[in-house]
Amino acid sequence: MKSLAQIAEALQGYDPQSLPVEQALAFLQALVEPIADTEDIALADGLDRILAGDLISPLNVPPHDNSAMDGYAFDGAQIQAGKDISLRVVGTAWAGRAWRGQAGPGQCVRIMTGAIMPEGLDTVLPQELAQLSADGHQLTVPADRLAAGDNRRLQGEDLHLGETALRSGTRMGPAQLGLAASLGLERLQVLRRPLVACFSTGDEILSAGQAPREGAVYDSNRYTLIGLLQRLGCSVLDLGLVPDDPARLQATFEHAASQADAIISSGGVSVGEADHTRAMLQGLGEMVFWRVAMRPGRPLATGRIAHPARSRPAIVFGLPGNPVAVMVTFLAFVRPALLQLMGCNVPPNPLLQARSLEKLRKKPGRTEYQRGWVSRNEQGQLQVRTTGNQGSGVLSSMTQANGLIVLHHQQATVQAGELVDVMMFDGAI
Repeated sequence: MKSLAQIAEALQGYDPQSLPVEQALAFLQALVEPIADTEDIALADGLDRILAGDLISPLNVPPHDNSAMDGYAFDGAQIQAGKDISLRVVGTAWAGRAWRGQAGPGQCVRIMTGAIMPEGLDTVLPQELAQLSADGHQLTVPADRLAAGDNRRLQGEDLHLGETALRSGTRMGPAQLGLAASLGLERLQVLRRPLVACFSTGDEILSAGQAPREGAVYDSNRYTLIGLLQRLGCSVLDLGLVPDDPARLQATFEHAASQADAIISSGGVSVGEADHTRAMLQGLGEMVFWRVAMRPGRPLATGRIAHPARSRPAIVFGLPGNPVAVMVTFLAFVRPALLQLMGCNVPPNPLLQARSLEKLRKKPGRTEYQRGWVSRNEQGQLQVRTTGNQGSGVLSSMTQANGLIVLHHQQATVQAGELVDVMMFDGAI
């Protein structure tokens, strides 16, 4: 395992006082080692879990050639350009059981969606195109409406026997669960969920339910972090609120390191006299402290703390105290790092581009994340506006946003009408 100093030295132009976002992400990618512990779970419990190995198809999907729709199956070799075809209906093929009859030239079989294609038949005329005689026994296939093989699903068209259906590291969403179910699987081998401890720090912070007092604010960060972690699929160890007391802080970090795979604290990572978190972390483990070139969320601490009770150290994220800065630093840094810890091979959600509806002032030299509302104009193109006050303590403007406008490190002021990158919240929070 590389030391944090070795990882930091590998960053080109490493400057802890003004670290670009890209270098911070590169550091975290080198720091985090995925969990290797596995669990056997029921398929119904698999949502958001990470596959521990490749999922190999034990069968062909579909297992037989079948009809893609209700209609009439016949031999497509009879199709001739510009000519109708007259066919005798000789039976019905139902979904779930094979039709045992035989259909020769000039004959067809009424067929239902999903029914096995009768032997020798390879084309299906959709029900809505069928022209039937009054007695329902004679079918006319209109000219030039079909090609041979139309509306037939082939055996193994989706997956072949022995083919890799899902790769190791896949995060199981609804579609992935459905695919696993289509293979007849009842159970999955998945990686253990990471346990993430989180707590807030500060004498000025009140817990929910406490009486208000002058100079104090209620703790919103912990509830935000718990929601973000649960949405990500982590198990959460809520350690509550910790005052600015060195002994209490040390005990909390040691307790967290004895149980958790990762630890997230908010507040106490700047250079203020009461910011004991920084001193505690330096004494307990390997830590680096940055002033990331970003807004909001400049102060950030990260590293790891070992504990005799665990075979692997806990990854530590010391986030700033302002509510919006907590969310932004989580989305920018903690979320991709935790996905890597979980063993997930899916990259973060891609940035979209939208036209700014307003002028966005910015100087090169830092990455800025502004709260935005993305919509579509009359032409169907994406557009974005800010949600008002962008102060790092104004959480209400985050609730009015559906994404973050990402203004990159070297980017300058954006004029109205220019394209900007947007990190959408959907799928992340």
